[in-house]
Amino acid sequence: MEKKIKKNPLSFQIDPNLFQRASDEEKAQIVTQRESVSFMRDAMRRLVHNRMAMICLVILVVITLIAIIVPMVYPYTYTQQDVTAKYLRPFEYSAKEQARMAAGQKVFPHIMGTDNLGRDYAIRVIYGTRISLMVGFISALIVVCIGILYGAVSGYFGGKVDLIMMRIVDIIYSLPDVLIVILLSVAIKDIISTSKSDLIVRLGAGMISIFIVFGLLYWVGMARQVRGQILSIKEQEYVLASKAAGASAMHIILKHMIPNCISVIIITAAMQIPSAIFTESFLSFVGMGVSIPMPSLGSLASDARSGLVSYPYMLLFPALTIFLIVLSFNLLGNGLRDAFDPKLRS
Repeated sequence: MEKKIKKNPLSFQIDPNLFQRASDEEKAQIVTQRESVSFMRDAMRRLVHNRMAMICLVILVVITLIAIIVPMVYPYTYTQQDVTAKYLRPFEYSAKEQARMAAGQKVFPHIMGTDNLGRDYAIRVIYGTRISLMVGFISALIVVCIGILYGAVSGYFGGKVDLIMMRIVDIIYSLPDVLIVILLSVAIKDIISTSKSDLIVRLGAGMISIFIVFGLLYWVGMARQVRGQILSIKEQEYVLASKAAGASAMHIILKHMIPNCISVIIITAAMQIPSAIFTESFLSFVGMGVSIPMPSLGSLASDARSGLVSYPYMLLFPALTIFLIVLSFNLLGNGLRDAFDPKLRS
């Protein structure tokens, strides 16, 4: 039995006997403090709970693994031709292949049929997916490297430096992308004709010009996003403390400011990848992408237009692949935005 506390009659304090001690269960209900986690880990935890984003991430991982691993074990190559096996439908065999099967030989089926030159369509779609993913990731890397440094320097120094650098960004925004790609393709052809690099020759002027265009033009969005973040945090206490300690501008930008912009960088980079893939597919569709015979999803879709009525599946496969990749990256980018934005935390 609890001992009652005697209250001083001259005291203005509340009588403690009017209160009842809380039980252990009631105390446990009051304790609502979350465990201490870093910002990155907390964002990743919220991203994992986003089902749509995780489904898109799984789809992208599966597509990437197929594009990397399948060509190593697939029995056909993207240049292998068979004039007797033109326009085969999915899982259909040519007369020569049927004769080989009758003789007891094993023939791997054409999962997506063949094209107008008798080339296996599945391996060409897989190689086209590899090209599109390579363009997306390399372009995002170029955008991140250039845009972060440019935007951070502009936002940190401010004043006339920021004014001049942002006017350069406005000028770049006004340049027509497709026209620049065409001009660069013409200019690079001479360089490629004298190049001894097998990779450069195989990619061709169109693909190299795409990379150059992304390096020249597409970093401006990242630069503006990073500049806005730098302007909002450069007057924070930890930045002022670093300045007072004698830290250099480059040290403050690299060690303090850019790490605190990591959420914006990740989100913008994730949104840049589908934009790059769509741009490459469009340029390949109009004939300014990778060089023949290397396939691209855009060039495959362009070649399929001639047989759209008779062979609609030839357009369906590359178009569906582009749709899945771009949609998955966009939804994953939305999930990253929701996970890294503290204002959207429920």
